[in-house]
Formats: sequence, C-alpha cells, structure tokens
Amino acid sequence: MCKGRAKEAGSETRRPSSSSRAAFLLSGIPQSWREFRRRSSPWSLALAVSLCGAFGFVELLVSVCAGGNGSIEAAGRPRPDEKRLQTVGVMTSMAILPLLFGCVGIFSLFKLLQCMWMKASLQDAVVVITGATSGLGRECAKVFYAAGAKLVLCGRNREALEELTKELTASQATKVQTHKPFTVTFDLTDPEAVVGATAEILQCFGYVDVLINNAGVSYRGAILDTTTDVDKRVMETNYFGPVALTKALLPSMIKRRQGHIVAISSIQGKISIPFRSAYAASKHATQAFFDCLRAEMEQYEIKVTIISPGYIHTNLSLNAITADGSRYGVMDKTTAQGRMPMEVARDVLTAVVKKKKDVILADLLPSLAVYLRTLAPGLFFSLMAYRARREQKSKNS
Repeated sequence: MCKGRAKEAGSETRRPSSSSRAAFLLSGIPQSWREFRRRSSPWSLALAVSLCGAFGFVELLVSVCAGGNGSIEAAGRPRPDEKRLQTVGVMTSMAILPLLFGCVGIFSLFKLLQCMWMKASLQDAVVVITGATSGLGRECAKVFYAAGAKLVLCGRNREALEELTKELTASQATKVQTHKPFTVTFDLTDPEAVVGATAEILQCFGYVDVLINNAGVSYRGAILDTTTDVDKRVMETNYFGPVALTKALLPSMIKRRQGHIVAISSIQGKISIPFRSAYAASKHATQAFFDCLRAEMEQYEIKVTIISPGYIHTNLSLNAITADGSRYGVMDKTTAQGRMPMEVARDVLTAVVKKKKDVILADLLPSLAVYLRTLAPGLFFSLMAYRARREQKSKNS
C-alpha cells in the first residue's frame, strides 16, 4: 500500500507559485555573518571577487580622470604630462586584474542565483526514490525532502521505510514547506510487483516529476567462478528492475509532457575493472539504455540524467554478492575511503535542478581512466591486466 497522508486534495497537482519560489529564495538569505560563512561559502567567495572587481573599476576611473586633468600648456597647445601619463598607465594595468576577477565574481553570483532559483523548482515536485532505505538513496531522500519535494520512498523493507519517514518528518533543518513522504514497498526484481507498485506510486499524487533509479547491488568475484544465476541476479536488480519501473511510469510523464528520469549508474558503467564483471556489465547496460532513452524522450520534453559515481562510503561492498551468490560481507578499502553519501546526494540534487545529461562524480584517477579507455585503449587494458594480477596474487597469499 502507498503509505502516507496527503495534503489538501486541491494542492496535490499545484506547481510552485512565484510567491513560493520567492519565499524559498528569501529563506536562504543568511541571518548573520557566521551563518553566512557556514552555509554559503560560495557566496562569500563570489562577493569577495566581485568587490575586487569593483575596486579595479574605481581604480580605472581614477586613472582616467587623472589622465584627463594631467596636461600642461606648451607652445599654445595642450601636451600631456609624460610622468603623469606613466602613472596613469601603471594604475590602468593594476586595474585590469581586479576587473577580470570582478567579471568572474559577477558571473559566479549569477550562477549561484540561478542555482537557487532552479532549486526552488523542487518545491512541491513529486520525487520517487528507489532503494531509499540506506546509503545514497537515504541521503537523497534527506536532501530532496529538505528542498520541499513530495517524496515517494520505495524499498523492500517496510519497517526501514517507516523509520526513514519518521526521521525526515522529525527534522527541523529546513525553512521551506515540507510534505510527509509516502512509502511503497516492493521488490524491484519482481515484474508483477513493479506493475503493482507503479499503480501505487501514481495513486499517491497522481503524477511523478522525478524518478531516481537508485536501487542496486554490487558484486565481487572471478568470472570463471561465477554462475550464470549470479549474473542474472545482478542484472535483474541493477538493470531490468529500473528499466521496468521507468517504462511503467513513462506513459504518465509523456501524457503531461513533463518529467525527469535519473539513473544512478557507476563509473564502472563507463570502464570495467577486474573481478566486477557482473556489476560492470549491468552498469554498462544501464548507461546504454538511458542514453537511448534520453534521445527518444527529447520530443516529449522528458529529461534523462545518468549519474556515474566513484566509490561511496556505504554498505554496498558489505552487501555485495559473490561468485556463488553468498554475501561478500567485507568493507573494501576503496569503499571505506570513498566520498560521503550526503556529499554525493547533494551533487545528485544539483544535477537534477540543472537538468544535466551525464555526470561523473569520481576522483581524478577514475575520471582520467574514462578518457584513457578511449584515447589510449592499449595502455588502459595493460593497467587493468596488471590490476587483475595484483588482486589475484593478494587473494592467493
């Protein structure tokens, strides 16, 4: 069942008004300098750079005025004072750099204001999140709830969903109008359950603005030891399930000519690393499907975003399945050193409000590996072979 309590019936399909957006913007204005520094360090930088530009502009005006007044009469004609002109030249050159900084600052302020305005568009937007009970999905629920979205939280564990709902509604960390989330419990790998869940999701608010396909499972194992059933299990969770839910919700989006599909993929949807074959295959399939979907949905004004994170500090490796289908149960060093899920969730929100098409949220080396795979494939394959030998040696020792 779709758990939750709706607001007044007439307000469910109401889109954000200008007044609500203005209220959102005003609520973001810091009330003190300390709050300003804590919450809005980008604003501090942009304002400082803009002030630097203003200083450069004033300095340039002073130099121009000084040059205009710096003339003496010689032979009945005005002749510029050479020393004064040299001073003007120095002042002008000194003003150029602050002016350039000022242009950067003004542009940064514009982008920040634009971002705030776009975030206001999430007020009252219906956002569906799968795999919402843990890891990145849980943090996405928090940031989208704080932005004023109407959430439909999906997962297999009813108790965990209800616990998350209580945590969200108890939070007082946001000044925007919030809505009590709905919950829908179902197994994404069950096609019949997906059909029933789609009806429940649409019953909550009547439509969906943003679908975040976040649910997934990881895998660790050698190809020679992995059964085909394990490959199918990973594909069912990471690929066929999200595809089925997306296809089920698309008709309602097409009817409204409005919607946004988000696929939480992985950097391994762009490159493959040893002993992750089933996982990398499922994420490569995800990348390909949603790339095709983006092109086909453009005529209906439906946006598609693919998020490709690197390692995130979650329980993904602990819950990964192995070659024989058992639980991996180990926190990998790379996972333990990964980015915090709240940080990645904020980047997901930014990607949604900016309607980005493809986003890589990985460290420098994995990001470079994506380009290395295309520009120098021979070198990339050699590095992956070396990594496979090193990991195999580590397992045997």
